[in-house]
Amino acid sequence: MSATTKDLFERYHACWADRDPDRIADLHTPDSIFHLHSGSKPARGRAEIRAAAAETFALVPDLTFHLVNLRVGDDFWVVQWRLSGTSATGGTVDVDLADVVLIEGGAVREKHSYVDGVAMQAALAAPADLT
Repeated sequence: MSATTKDLFERYHACWADRDPDRIADLHTPDSIFHLHSGSKPARGRAEIRAAAAETFALVPDLTFHLVNLRVGDDFWVVQWRLSGTSATGGTVDVDLADVVLIEGGAVREKHSYVDGVAMQAALAAPADLT
């Protein structure tokens, strides 16, 4: 395991846990890609990555990450998460997420996030009107 990559993982995760889009974007290479594989197009470059992170926090303002499994190499990490929180529409978020992250020059070059899309869409949907 690479101590340098593990350190970057810890710093990067802290930015997500703190819900800080600026710090997240700063840890990416200038031409980095962040792709949430849920039907959306990849965010390219720090400005788009910052916007994508901010959008995530707007959708789930109290988003919490629970580490399930982490594998770290010299130039990558792969991590499984359990996400929880309350969506902006009031839905309960309780979904699985896997990240594949490639590192270059001490920064995130690519981040590919694979989420349980069915569970996430259900959490983000407006609650049914029961009246």
